[in-house]
Amino acid sequence: MIAHIRGVLEYIEPEEGLIVLETGGIGYQILLSGKDMDLLPSVGEELRLYTYLQVRDDAFVLYGFFTREDKRLFRQLLSVSGIGPKGALGILSALSADDLRFAVLADDAKAIAKAPGIGHKTAQKLILELRDKLSLEEAFEARLAGTEAKKAAQPASDMSEARGEAVEALTALGYSSSEALKAVRQVEMTEGMNVEDILKAALKFMSF
Repeated sequence: MIAHIRGVLEYIEPEEGLIVLETGGIGYQILLSGKDMDLLPSVGEELRLYTYLQVRDDAFVLYGFFTREDKRLFRQLLSVSGIGPKGALGILSALSADDLRFAVLADDAKAIAKAPGIGHKTAQKLILELRDKLSLEEAFEARLAGTEAKKAAQPASDMSEARGEAVEALTALGYSSSEALKAVRQVEMTEGMNVEDILKAALKFMSF
């Protein structure tokens, strides 16, 4: 198993969703999610990726991730019957790791089904098989941990933190985690919204 690779970013093929990372005179072709492709540094810069190696009859395929947590979530997706590496990578391209966790915990199959090649039935199966492997506390911890690469998207991180605090506030009021997550996810997020704004909007959904 190749746990991670550190090397120089030799070139990027955005249409193929892959890069070549050179280390020790060897260029490793690595597939990335669409979201991670957007976080890549410039060609010629050093990069470290955590990797998952798929061994097939006709090839060895490397998948790369910026964090160990993303790699772990990718492997959890592979444990779902009917989802292979391409499907798992497609899900992580359509949803951030944080959004995927919250979608599973909130039983939001519609959000997961937006991923390419993932139908509503597969999304429901994914939720059923992963729900017991995730927890609300784990979702918050993973979201707050972050990485240097993903901290570049600070506005999105701030909004994600505000959503998380709103969920915590709702659960403190006596709502279940699932109810709180569903209500917060229905809030249409706009720039400048704080926890109080999100909480008020979520409570309106709760009243229906």
